[in-house]
Amino acid sequence: MNPSIRKLTTVAVIGALYAALTIVNPFAYGPVQFRVSELLCILPFFFPASAAGLAVGCLIANIIGPYGIVDIVFGSLATLLAGLCTAGIGIRARKNKNTGWGVCAAACAMPVLFNAPIIGAVIAYTSAEYEFWKGFVIYGVQIGLEETAVMFVLGLPLMKYILKNEALTEFFEKAG
Repeated sequence: MNPSIRKLTTVAVIGALYAALTIVNPFAYGPVQFRVSELLCILPFFFPASAAGLAVGCLIANIIGPYGIVDIVFGSLATLLAGLCTAGIGIRARKNKNTGWGVCAAACAMPVLFNAPIIGAVIAYTSAEYEFWKGFVIYGVQIGLEETAVMFVLGLPLMKYILKNEALTEFFEKAG
């Protein structure tokens, strides 16, 4: 298969998987979220092009979400920015042959660092429950805690597993 077609196909599958995992999850939307689909945000570390797939998957999933166009735009942007930073960390880590716990933790922190303030602001802006700044803090902390749980409790061990698994590492090398 043509490498560019393989890459595009892999990116599309990752985006579709993110959207599907989010849409079927009853806890994926709202001020308290637990998006298991966010586990896929480790993929740009191994396959940088997946950042685009994750952003498109997030966009698709947010179309049915309760926060409208603001979340469609800014939620997808948060996912894209986190993915690009995670990809940058992964590229540098592989180049320097440094894939230790600290580097993996830094990669897992990117979705937390982008989603907590951006999605916190989206929910605060679109919700009438609190005045904006109070809501921004409350929702930002809630989203940050959820994202931290997914990325560090599930994502970090998965990253280390992928790094030790030659077949998975080879798969991502061939995909990208």
